Amino acid sequence: MQTLLDGISARLIETPRLTVNILERIADDAATPADRTVVFVHGNVSSSLIWQELMQDLPGDLRAIAVDLRGYGDTDHEPVDATRGVRDFSDDLHAVLEALGLPATHLVGWAMGAGVVMQYALDHPVLSLTLESPVSPYGFGGTRRDGSRLTDDDAGCGAGTANPDFVDRLTARDDGDEAITSPRRVFRATYVAPDYRTDHEDVWVASMLSTSTATGNYPGDIVHTDTWPGFAAGTIGALNALAPRYFDVSGIVSIEPKPPILWVHGTADVIVSDASFSDVNQLGEVGVIPDWPGEQVAPAQPMVTQTRDVLGAYAAAGGEVVELALEGIGHTPHLESPAKFRHALLAAIGYIGRPADPAPPTEAIVIASSD
Repeated sequence: MQTLLDGISARLIETPRLTVNILERIADDAATPADRTVVFVHGNVSSSLIWQELMQDLPGDLRAIAVDLRGYGDTDHEPVDATRGVRDFSDDLHAVLEALGLPATHLVGWAMGAGVVMQYALDHPVLSLTLESPVSPYGFGGTRRDGSRLTDDDAGCGAGTANPDFVDRLTARDDGDEAITSPRRVFRATYVAPDYRTDHEDVWVASMLSTSTATGNYPGDIVHTDTWPGFAAGTIGALNALAPRYFDVSGIVSIEPKPPILWVHGTADVIVSDASFSDVNQLGEVGVIPDWPGEQVAPAQPMVTQTRDVLGAYAAAGGEVVELALEGIGHTPHLESPAKFRHALLAAIGYIGRPADPAPPTEAIVIASSD
């Protein structure tokens, strides 16, 4: 199946760390300055392919680059050291940008990719950050609103949250829709809102199926524990890298200089929310997983509230934050509401005018989902 859309090309970049696949627009000029270059980082169980429509629709005098993280797409399937959080991913990204001769530029991250670009900003200068449906700054699962961990072993977090049949179907490259755990059905049920329609679903599913399920990639190893629900985060693999014992990018509040941040999320997101159905504690609360020990012991993680708290602190410390909440949109706003996402991104990178000059320290926008 042809997975590259019109005007998009792929090539491999050799770095001292690994070989990385990137997508570019065929017509883009490699001499485009860094302040007109936008780099896209995908989320979990996905790849650079997911960015192609947005890349096609950006102005021609920008340069657009989408990167495959390790273990995804056509990048090397090197193992992920989860004890470093997402630093393996962000260090790989830095190696790619160095190989391309790009200093600080504009970074766009979706879901786990948003965590990667936040970690990148902790370690290297950036011109702007666009965070789409970002993982909480405190990781995925197992924390209270202030980021404090519920258990010392991160019970209920990490690789054990992945459905084993879904992982088996990724491994088998199942592109059908017969089973509820098939990647195609998971895409329809969780990546996008129910009314999303596209001619490119085969490409988005191919993006999911490019996920490596080899040891050290997705989802990672599982540690058994006596604490409910009986598993905890291991030390390797993509899902374990987001466990709160290893991942915490809330320190972004203190970085200097502070790049402008655009936060885009959908109000119908079922993966990243204050009541996520990917959160084991939420599943326990609603009775899907038995023997839930109660809200005092295992509360659902308030993911969106945590992000709003941290970005609010970032704004209070002098940073510029724009929140764009899209009504009725799911986990992937750049697919579901492309025109509004594109307009907000172009404002965030300074390509089109901002609403005020100087911009206010915080600005929240809630708009309808229709483009």
